[in-house]
Order: sequence, then structure tokens, then C-alpha cells
Amino acid sequence: MTIMNAKQMIQNAREQQYAISAFNTNNLEWTQAILRVAKERQAPTLMAISMGAVKYMGGFKVVANLVRNLDEAMEIDVPIAIHLDHGTFEGAKEAIDAGFTSVMFDGSNLPLAENLTKTAEIVELAKKSNVSVEAEVGSIGGEEDGVVGDGEIAPIDDAIQMAQTGIDFLAAGIGNIHGQYPENWNGLHLDHLSELSTAVSNAVNHPMPIVLHGGSGIPDDQIKQAIQLGVAKVNVNTEAQLAFHQGIRDYVLSNKDLEGKNYDPRKFLKPGFSAIEQALNERIDVFGNANKA
Repeated sequence: MTIMNAKQMIQNAREQQYAISAFNTNNLEWTQAILRVAKERQAPTLMAISMGAVKYMGGFKVVANLVRNLDEAMEIDVPIAIHLDHGTFEGAKEAIDAGFTSVMFDGSNLPLAENLTKTAEIVELAKKSNVSVEAEVGSIGGEEDGVVGDGEIAPIDDAIQMAQTGIDFLAAGIGNIHGQYPENWNGLHLDHLSELSTAVSNAVNHPMPIVLHGGSGIPDDQIKQAIQLGVAKVNVNTEAQLAFHQGIRDYVLSNKDLEGKNYDPRKFLKPGFSAIEQALNERIDVFGNANKA
């Protein structure tokens, strides 16, 4: 069993200048695909689950038990964290109780004072259960489970105050967005990332890992630069969803689904999950976290 909290694996990545993959899952096969890739590449990985995916998959305990059982059955031998992605205040508490090993409380849509207060409460609860905590300031652009962000730039003073709540890693808006990036996107604000990363690390007297959300669609060179500037965890969801969709679409348009018993969902969906694995492997190549177990 290799399930653990994410603090040490992400701190290692921060200090050695690579990034841990945070891959979102949506069902059984998706979870298997992520675990297979993590094992094959010897890449420490966060199994990220959004609030919407938790509901879709049957609840917090179902998700936590599914990941643990598959981790054991598949003989996974690399660090894996069961991570709540963009959790609500109550959702983060439920995830901790259900056996998640890492949680993100996303209070970025709240007034700063309330965000800080609730984050501190989640930190206190999480530490009692050996659970790592991520929090966010400066909303990430796009939409995530109904929360819409404008891609604003996180104020450095806000980021410092959030880091001082005792969180383990910080998501801060630097122009990144969820979903597909528009053609007129201006890119990451790397200068701001550099200033913010230095400021929060100085404030807590250790290198503070920064989280880059919306990792699908950011040019590889910008991701690599961001990693050099303190990003130690990159979230990927849309890229895997698009790969799955294209894999299934190509399969259907080829009419292979009409051959034999390819209507069997285990056969019908396989091209989609193979496409997911290819997409995740490509991200690991960029993040540099292969062979870091």
C-alpha cells in the first residue's frame, strides 16, 4: 500500500525542481489508467477528485476505498495521494473523515478574511489525520464545478497570509485557466510567479510549493519555466478528457465498434482509456517526475 499524504512528495519536487502530476479521475477505468501510468513511469502522483466527480462516483468513502483497493490490487509501488480538488469547506471535512490523504479547500471566491479563517480550520483538522492541505488565492480562470474565475493575478500579500495558515502547498492565480485555453490567451505571468514564490517562501522560512491549475493547454516551455520558479504540482484534467473523447470518437468513426462483440463496454471504451494513458505519459515527460519514487 503506497497511499500517503502529499506533503513530502511535493516538497521534494519543489526542492529538486520538478512537478508532481495531479491527474483528475472520473470513474473506475480512469483511476486504473492513472495508477498504471504512475507505476510504469515510477512517478509519484496525486489522484485528484473534484466535488462533481465525488458525487458522480458515489461519495467520498466510495472514492477513497476504490483508490485504496486498486492501489493494493494493482501492486502500485509509487507514492499516491488521494486528493480532493477544489473542495468546499464542508467537502474538505467530509474528505478527511472518509480517508482522503490530501485536500484542497478552495475559498478563493470568499472574502479573504473568511478564506483565511476557514483554511486555518481545515489545516487544524487535517493535521490531526495526517492529511496535507492546499488552498487558493486569486481565482483560477475558467469554470470548475460551477465556480467561475476570471484568471486574476493573486496579490502577493494575500498569498503570504494564506501561506502562514500552515498549508502545505499554495494555488495562486498567475493567469492560468481551467478548461481549453482561448487563442487570445496571454500566457502565464511568470514574473509575478517569481516574485510571489520568493515572497511566500521567505514568509514561512522554507520553499513553499506552488500549484499550477489548468495545466492542460499551457505551452510546455511555460510549464518548465514555472517549475523552475517554484511550481511543484500541476493539475491536468481537460487534456485527459479530450484524449478520451477523441479516442472513442475515432474508434466509432472507424466502425470498429461494429465488429464482433466490440459493443461490450470493456472493449468499446478501451481506445479512450488508452488515449488517456498516452496523454498522461506526455505530461509526465514535461513535468519531469518520472523515476522519482
